[in-house]
Amino acid sequence: MEIFEVGPCKDGFEMGFLIGQRFSMVIKSRLQRDLILQKQLLPFALSPHSKPLLTSLFETNMNKYPNYWDELRGTAQGSGTPFLEVYICIISMSVYILGAIMLLNFRKEILPFIPKADDTNDDCSDILVVSESMAVAAHNEDANVALVGHTYLIKGTLSNGVHFTAYTYAGELPSCAFGFNSHGLAYTLNSVPPSKHEIVAGGIGRNFISRDLLEAQNIDDALGRIYSSEASVGHSYNLIDINTRRILNVETASRNRYSVHEVGSVPFFHANMYLHLKEQDENSLSRQKRATMLPTGSRSDFLSLLGDNNATKYPIYMTGPLLHTLCTVVIDLDGKTISIIEGNPKEREASFVFPMS
Repeated sequence: MEIFEVGPCKDGFEMGFLIGQRFSMVIKSRLQRDLILQKQLLPFALSPHSKPLLTSLFETNMNKYPNYWDELRGTAQGSGTPFLEVYICIISMSVYILGAIMLLNFRKEILPFIPKADDTNDDCSDILVVSESMAVAAHNEDANVALVGHTYLIKGTLSNGVHFTAYTYAGELPSCAFGFNSHGLAYTLNSVPPSKHEIVAGGIGRNFISRDLLEAQNIDDALGRIYSSEASVGHSYNLIDINTRRILNVETASRNRYSVHEVGSVPFFHANMYLHLKEQDENSLSRQKRATMLPTGSRSDFLSLLGDNNATKYPIYMTGPLLHTLCTVVIDLDGKTISIIEGNPKEREASFVFPMS
């Protein structure tokens, strides 16, 4: 996994352009191999039925987050995959030609509107605790096989001097996975399955919300950014603040619905289903059940839990054929470090350790 340091830049377009330029080959490789993009998103975008949804998505997100929209434009241009391939969208009297990068960044907001779409793109697991002896957040980043070898770490510096580190999927905004910034604020993310009738078509995309969290000054600021986002579909956010020694699990749904759970001394396991808001799925139920059977008294127990692959159908640590655990991240609030483990966390040492202060 490569690390790229970028910034400070004069604007979002420049930052995106430099990232796209640096990882051009990785981005192009992902676009070629991502079957969800090739077989579902691209055909839908070419159909006449897609225009109202895509137009609304682009206009809403461009207006709310113009700097992040420019980051995506820059990423596309820098990587040599300009907006040429798919769809011409007229927004506010200007013509934007949509490329595959845009579709990837809005995949969760688009797939529910594609008949018979198969959205098995990511499933993640977290184990969290804040006790007198330990304050730790550990996270498995699970994704579709297309993402294997198509991720990188971005260490970005903003024009105001704030810097962030974000695990990034090729061609997407930093970060739909996990990241932290120089304010001592970190997050990990869990996808949750929405019901189609609850989705707000053309609302704010989750990639834009998580990019915004990289600039949050503290846990309350992060909450405010989530609450005001007007998201199209739901998500689960694990917010970690090393300065206040707090971890919050925030489950959200469309139409500004949310529920907040403060993590305490009882270890809290979260997969890809709502625990304190609503809904469940078989994969997450299996992992949730297995987690209750494993010890969680120490950091090594956490790593053993996230490395558990005993379940035949839905293991916590995934090795294919469709879903893979790309890496495991451990955020130590007392040690003020974030460690990234490549490979099974119960067997491997950290590949990277970053200070968070």
